[in-house]
Amino acid sequence: MTTERSHRARWVVAGCWALCVGSLALLPLVTTGSDADRVPGLGGAAWWAGVALLTVQAVALLRWWSNPPLALLAVAPAAVAAGGVTLGDATNVTGLFVMVAAYLVAVARPVRQAWPALVAAGGQVACGGYVAGLRLDDPVLTSIGGSLLQAVGTIGAPVLVGVLVATRRESRAAREDEQRALLRERDALLVAAVARERTAMARELHDIAAHHLSGIAVMSAAIGTQIDTDPEGAKAAAAQVRRQSVSVLHDLRSLVGLLRVGDDAPDPGTTPTRIENLAGLAALTHDFSSGATPVELTVLEASGHSLGHGVGPLAQLAAYRMVQESLANAARHAPGARCEVVVDDRAAASLV
Repeated sequence: MTTERSHRARWVVAGCWALCVGSLALLPLVTTGSDADRVPGLGGAAWWAGVALLTVQAVALLRWWSNPPLALLAVAPAAVAAGGVTLGDATNVTGLFVMVAAYLVAVARPVRQAWPALVAAGGQVACGGYVAGLRLDDPVLTSIGGSLLQAVGTIGAPVLVGVLVATRRESRAAREDEQRALLRERDALLVAAVARERTAMARELHDIAAHHLSGIAVMSAAIGTQIDTDPEGAKAAAAQVRRQSVSVLHDLRSLVGLLRVGDDAPDPGTTPTRIENLAGLAALTHDFSSGATPVELTVLEASGHSLGHGVGPLAQLAAYRMVQESLANAARHAPGARCEVVVDDRAAASLV
């Protein structure tokens, strides 16, 4: 039994003992007339025997607090003993410890498993009430009926409360288990989403490499034809090849950095930031125009807001990649052909 639980048990047992002894001391004071003979006199032998029985019950309940069925079977015989030592109507004071033990039984385990202990304790409570009634010369039927009602109340009421408490605890535990399961499911979904995103990034590596390398291949072919006839143009094309090479290395480094997870991931601050959104389309089309593919960019936007206002960063990246891939395909399959990129952001609900 844990320290906190043991501390709580001691307080409960001490409170029950004080309440029972106080009731045993108060009964002779409030009982008058002919009923005074039905309770033990304060300070008499029967009264001290009752205090001793209550003390034994308290010790037994505290001793077997962590084993409720055994505690119940240990405190219930005091009811029979109380009836035998002529506590009379005060026999009922021993029922409080029985009620506490019955409650612990109902909370600790299902009633269908603990019913033998509950029935045995109820039988002893009924027997104690019957013996007390006989010693007070009550009618037999009255003694039997009263003792049975006493047993049902002493055992049935706390068991009902205990079952309700146990049910609420089980419901709360089930809800907590469900919440933990939902959290685990959410974590699994997040892991799956991250895996899918990494796969998409891996495909993005291919698209970036294909885009830049296509431009480099086209410009390299142009350099071969210009090197003799147009040296200045060849130099400009060589510079463009160099810029494209640096650009592809940067893009590949950025995506590989996103794919790497752990302490060896590169510091994002060590790589220059590259604008890969709608605002970066101007630089993208300018790079292509500097090569062998003339590109014209037309932006149609409404007044009052910037280009791509209200469009999220992932959507802007997707649009940027669409233009980039389209220009790469044009340069690869129709080198030298004129290209036009039109961005229409005039509608409030969409961007084309």
